[in-house]
This record gives sequence, structure tokens and C-alpha cells, in this order.
Amino acid sequence: MRIIAGKYRRRKLLANSGMTTRPITDRVKEPLFERLTSRLEDARVADVFAGTGTLGLEALSRGARSVVFIEQDRKAFDLLQKNVEAIGCSDDCLCWRTDAMRSSFQPRNVGDFVPFDLVFFDPPYRMIEGLSAGSPLYRSLERLSRPTVSADGAWLCLRTPERSVFDLPPTWIIERKLTMSNMDIHLCLLDRAGFEGEEEQTAQDQTYLEESFDDEE
Repeated sequence: MRIIAGKYRRRKLLANSGMTTRPITDRVKEPLFERLTSRLEDARVADVFAGTGTLGLEALSRGARSVVFIEQDRKAFDLLQKNVEAIGCSDDCLCWRTDAMRSSFQPRNVGDFVPFDLVFFDPPYRMIEGLSAGSPLYRSLERLSRPTVSADGAWLCLRTPERSVFDLPPTWIIERKLTMSNMDIHLCLLDRAGFEGEEEQTAQDQTYLEESFDDEE
């Protein structure tokens, strides 16, 4: 694993060799970050279910102001810290070992790191099957949409298995879906206006731009 563009380009990253994390490959990161270019400059980023930090560090390399990494697995967290230290970006990062299912997403004593402008949200695939109103993962996404956590107009990048069916809190509106390598990456806009008291809508009911990529060699 490596950073593919920006000021830390070609820096190698340690990766977890087990099955706990699923690092995103270069061929997936490239089209994803092409679509995030205009939103990265000086952005405050959260990398939730961060693994060893490949998405957050790529964002930092490409112009983000800061990254809060949230990861619970001990082995992945240790490798994440080593990656941050090896690159030399500790002042711009917070590595927070906590459970995303219970987290407030409001770290203490780092006020400049919030509210987030961009959130990478990459839960284990098995959790997506239960992503529906009232589930722990759904409530996590609700907490992420709070004004003290994410800024107005913030973007959420949610990775799921291809053709997954799930519910999102109505404040997260899917604008675009990228399909590649048997996965979907949903780019969602935070829109808190007009949803108080309204019925929640499911992700599959929304209209959005779909893009598919052939990742054959």
C-alpha cells in the first residue's frame, strides 16, 4: 500500500495482513479521489473504521487540513500510528482508538479538527446488512450529521458491497455511486434542512449518478 498523489506521494504504508481490515487499492482510490479533488483543499476529514489509514492519509497528502482517524482494532490501530509517524504528519492527525458504534465523533482538545467537511465511512461489510433505522450503525451516521460534528454541506463516502440494500438517515443524500471491484462507494451530501419530522427515505429510493469502472488488468 502507498500514497498515490500529493505531497506524500509514493510513501509506503503498512497494511494489516489479516482479514480485519480491507484496504482500498490504488485502482479504486484514483477514481474516488478524482471526484473529491474540489472538496479536499483545507478540509477537516474523519476516517471512520480507518484501518491503517490509507484513505485519510491520501486526503491529507492531497490538501486536507487535518484528519481524525477512528479505529477500534488494536493491531490496525498500531499500524495506523506507525504510518502517521513514518510520514511525519502527527501534528495534522489524531489517531483515536474508539468504537465507532458508540463514539460521539467529537474528540476533546482538538477543536480545530471539527466540524468535519469530509467523512470516510468504511464499516465491515457484515454491518451493512443491518443498516436500517434504529440500528447501531444507523445511529452512528445520525451522530455524524450533528452540526457540532459535521459542517453544513459535508460529504460522506460510504463503502458497501455491490448492490447492497440499506437505509440511511435522511440527512445524508446520495449524490453519486461509484461501482468498481465488486464494491459500491456512495458519495453522500449532508443536508439537514427540511427533514425534521419527515419520514426517512431509503438509499435505494434516491436518484443519483451511477458510475461503473472496469478494473481488469
